[in-house]
Amino acid sequence: MTGFFAAHRATIDISALQPRGFKILLEILARNTVTVVEEPFVFDERQAGVSRADFQQGVRFVTQLAALRFGHLSGFVNIGAAGAVTNLLIMAGLQALGVWYIAAAIISAAVTIVGNFLLQERFDFRDLRGPAASGCIRFARSFAFNGVEATVRTAVLWAVVETTTLPGIAMQAVLIGIGFMLRFFHHSQR
Repeated sequence: MTGFFAAHRATIDISALQPRGFKILLEILARNTVTVVEEPFVFDERQAGVSRADFQQGVRFVTQLAALRFGHLSGFVNIGAAGAVTNLLIMAGLQALGVWYIAAAIISAAVTIVGNFLLQERFDFRDLRGPAASGCIRFARSFAFNGVEATVRTAVLWAVVETTTLPGIAMQAVLIGIGFMLRFFHHSQR
């Protein structure tokens, strides 16, 4: 992604491009069918200025690459996975403080539903927001959908933990995984 590049304008659908940052070549390669010919070059010592390459640029590059490959699904999966881990950590922390496992499950679900919504709005679906629904309406819809899933999950958690010897945290992890797959299937049908 470094260096000079040239392309025949007729081979690129400019209207399909949605570049982020300075990696326009990545966008062109991902959204167009083009023949690539490389001419290698060797870096010399930098004579002036400073490199823009840093860890944050690396993260942006990988994020853009994942978004180009998987679309909104990549952000959805990453945020969902972070939410699942956070849910389990909150639940375990509350239980360590003596909170009943069902109350801990409800609190951790509420916190991660709100957190996931805010992260999805900020990082994943910001370009899909239109004038049709306000943030409050989107939040209400998200909270209702995820609240129903969390209620069912908590009921199943209670039924399994009370009738078996399985620990609550392990069962919650399994149920979050099942719920994540169901949510993924639901969203992939659209």
